[in-house]
Amino acid sequence: MQPAIMQASTTPPQPEGLYAELMSHAAGLPNDELFAQLIASQIAGIGALPPGLGLDEEVFAALLSRHFPSMQLVIRRAECTSNERELEHEDVRALILEHRADLDVSEVWMAEIVTTACMANDHLWQDLGLWSRKYLSQLMTENFPTLAAKNDKDMKWKKFLYKQLCEKEEIRVCRAPSCEVCADYAKCFGPEE
Repeated sequence: MQPAIMQASTTPPQPEGLYAELMSHAAGLPNDELFAQLIASQIAGIGALPPGLGLDEEVFAALLSRHFPSMQLVIRRAECTSNERELEHEDVRALILEHRADLDVSEVWMAEIVTTACMANDHLWQDLGLWSRKYLSQLMTENFPTLAAKNDKDMKWKKFLYKQLCEKEEIRVCRAPSCEVCADYAKCFGPEE
């Protein structure tokens, strides 16, 4: 069987079409659907992830080979620039990896992708290029179940991750004794649409 080759063009494809193409080559592994959605959105210019989803070229190639074995994507990466938030990036990634399910190597890749999206400015599901917040909840529950279980009040994911980092370092930045009595409760919890 000849591998399907898709090349990123100047006119981004519709994410649903590329998603369907990726899924037609899926290996049937955990995260196939989520990776297909992330890749299709990134190539269509949706979200804040860079080409290759923020992974090194070799790692992205391994992801494609493992999850979509008969499909090849040609991704042109921009030159690497210095990351002023590298320490923050490392802290977020370490937090996420502490809670991985340890069922599949793709959890490590997903942790890096989520961490990269955390460095952007919108809601995490939007920065990832996911099609709704429910897919982010699915991503977190399947890949990082103990971390997802801690978000039992449905706090917005990016805020939740940074709150976890603050608690880990015993940094108390909120003046309220608990989130439930905070004047900014609606900003942290509830819908992200």
